[in-house]
Amino acid sequence: VHLIPVNPVREDGLNPKSRKRIMPDLLTEPPAIDPVYEAQVYCNVPSIAERSMEGHAPHYFKLVSVQVLIRHGDRYPLYAIPKTKRPDIDCMLVPSRKPSHPQLEAFIKHMSKGSAAQMDGSLSSLPHFPSHSLCEMGELTQTGVVQHLRNGQLLRQIYINKHKLLPSDWTAKQLYLETTGKSRTLQSALALLYTFLPDFDWKKINMRHQWSTIFCSGSCDCPMRNHYLEEEQRRQYSLRVKNSNLEKIYVDMAKIVGVPTRQLRASNPIDSLLCYFCHNVSFPCTKAGCIGMEHFKVIKRHQLEDERERQEKKLYFLYALLATHPLLNQTVNRLQRIAEGKKEEVFVLYSAHDVTLSPVLSALGITEARFPRFAARLVFELWQDGKRPKEHFIRILYNGADVTFQTSFCKDHYKRSSKPMCPLEKLVNFVKRDMFLIFNSTSYYDACHRRAL
Repeated sequence: VHLIPVNPVREDGLNPKSRKRIMPDLLTEPPAIDPVYEAQVYCNVPSIAERSMEGHAPHYFKLVSVQVLIRHGDRYPLYAIPKTKRPDIDCMLVPSRKPSHPQLEAFIKHMSKGSAAQMDGSLSSLPHFPSHSLCEMGELTQTGVVQHLRNGQLLRQIYINKHKLLPSDWTAKQLYLETTGKSRTLQSALALLYTFLPDFDWKKINMRHQWSTIFCSGSCDCPMRNHYLEEEQRRQYSLRVKNSNLEKIYVDMAKIVGVPTRQLRASNPIDSLLCYFCHNVSFPCTKAGCIGMEHFKVIKRHQLEDERERQEKKLYFLYALLATHPLLNQTVNRLQRIAEGKKEEVFVLYSAHDVTLSPVLSALGITEARFPRFAARLVFELWQDGKRPKEHFIRILYNGADVTFQTSFCKDHYKRSSKPMCPLEKLVNFVKRDMFLIFNSTSYYDACHRRAL
């Protein structure tokens, strides 16, 4: 079951009738899997202007903080299909080439300067934008840069122009920026910030380096998290072994490229094939034949079935709760400080990966969300009630759709609330206490070190 956007423009550009429901009706809308459509959504190729629900609140509410967690934009594959030519994709930024953006040329010029920024540790040695005529493995593409230039532009119109979240004389203290140590996450963050900030000033950019993809900072020691991840990996393996159709496809593809089936599977061909698909490049051929759309569909369909079973079996959910607590705890602590009147770190950007975003969605209970597409964004908004200034509320949005009431801690609240948001204390109680109930624990440390029941 997938999110239904509340706005009238779908991701494929069609205009269905505007639907006010957020939750789909399971009886009338069976979750048919169309692997090609799902792959197109995943690619997120910039085409039509995106509509979003960010920044919506009753007029007497004041927006006081926004925290954004993004997945990097479109990238070159991390794996190569053995004995085939790598997809021929150019990672030089060329403003005249599609997809482009009105600010792409200015972005390239600005990124070429950039010596005054404060970059943690190894980040200072990373390039500020992609620049290889044949992309390197995992490198951000022009599509990936444009996706985040668009994200930044969209968020600027809402949060800066409309809600005045940052003043024109903003300072470095009003931002908190953190990225993993990959060039694709740093470059995605810079692209978003370039079009988002009132005036991109290198001297005010203080980028922190996060060594962990789950952003666990100093709270990474958690044996039970690793236990649930191993159990989840066993579940994945078991589902794959049962899929005889998938096995046939792998055998067929292995024959085409001339390697043992096991070696082909280990090369994670879906990662490469998605790159061919997203960039509209023909799948690879050899003298023995061509990898085709049928191969792609079967592997992609299995991936979607795996996501569905993952939701049902709950092992991943248990992993997600323990994996994301440090990040969610940091988020909640910051929101509480701002609710108490602090004016620092009002805009937060975490630039991360699918393996960061996916467990956060799972832990929050947003089970209907799609797997994070390229340049996906998850936004936490903090609002102050103008009529009762001590009361604060949150909204949570995923790729522009309001998913506040799909969260486990707030799904019943909207039935008795006239406000389209969730009291801050509900998120606080969830992160500080309720996340551990399923482990029969009262703290993160205890949940991490207590044996599985």
